Amino acid sequence: MKRVFLILLGTILAFALSAQPLRVGVAGVTHDHLGGVVSALQGGDVEVVGVWEADARYIHNNALSGKVPDALFYSQLEKMLDETRPEAVVAYGSIKDHLAVVEACAPRGIHVMVEKPLGATLKDARKMAALARKYGILLLTNYETTWYASNTYVRQQVKEGKLGKLFRIDVYDGHEGPAEIGCSRKFLDWLTDPVLNGGGAVIDFGCYGANLATWLLEGKAPRKVFAVLRQNKPSVYPKVDDDAQIMLQYEDVTVNIGASWCWPTGRKDMYVYGLGGYLYQRTPEKVSGLREGSFIPEFSAPALPAPYDNSFRYLKAAVRGEITVGPEDLSSLENNLTVMRILDAAIRSARTGKAITLQTQL
Repeated sequence: MKRVFLILLGTILAFALSAQPLRVGVAGVTHDHLGGVVSALQGGDVEVVGVWEADARYIHNNALSGKVPDALFYSQLEKMLDETRPEAVVAYGSIKDHLAVVEACAPRGIHVMVEKPLGATLKDARKMAALARKYGILLLTNYETTWYASNTYVRQQVKEGKLGKLFRIDVYDGHEGPAEIGCSRKFLDWLTDPVLNGGGAVIDFGCYGANLATWLLEGKAPRKVFAVLRQNKPSVYPKVDDDAQIMLQYEDVTVNIGASWCWPTGRKDMYVYGLGGYLYQRTPEKVSGLREGSFIPEFSAPALPAPYDNSFRYLKAAVRGEITVGPEDLSSLENNLTVMRILDAAIRSARTGKAITLQTQL
């Protein structure tokens, strides 16, 4: 009887914990995707217990100002972590800052989710991974496209063999340019810096295709990477590339990634080709294609179930142990280390004009 009571009590406590918002700290406020935290806060998925920003110009001038008490804004990251003790930290500063965030959080046992990509360089990403593994924390990477029902539908069809043997994947991501679409100055200051961001369009949008290709191909890394990086608008982006074409060569699949700040309109779409047909993922919901000689008119893919439909619901479920993050998952450390290897090879390829052969180890 006592054992039954303890099991019941444990179940009740687990349910009560699950119902509570996730206690999160926010590291950096200069990323224009910070609005995602505001939405999660308003939706009750999270409680923001502390915010860190080193730049005095922005510490009380950001999307969270007025939504989080002034007393919870800090100029020192370690002080914010020690005084507020978040369950997880979400990083919304420069990509270069991701390493410092993990260096502060990992020894304290605090889980981390960063905005894509994992790091500004492969060297930084490997340091972050070593810390996450040493201290046993989750280190997740958030992409907008992870929560697209259309992408999940395409992968399911691939896994079920509905397209036959895959031989080609074309992924296109980008927009007219961050300056052209009106990104904030605080965002542009680091997004267009080769050190703080790691590169231009190759990093900002090349990571999407690398992430999706690694996922579709069940965690495999390409054998070779070849890339061409261009500056079509050097007067606007003098320090970084604004257009990247990356080709990944696998044993039996070729992946082409078109990442650009020069597209005439915003896009995050993908073609997946097999010997038995193809699918075109056009929007977060819409898919069309051809299978067994018959065209598939455009339709809406089935909606994703919670918590796989939203980054903060996913983070909460992972931190609370309600789901397990698998090595092939889009947000996983393993996937995103492969992404960083691909981006590093793409940059080296563009510099040398030669294809880069990847080593087998991460």
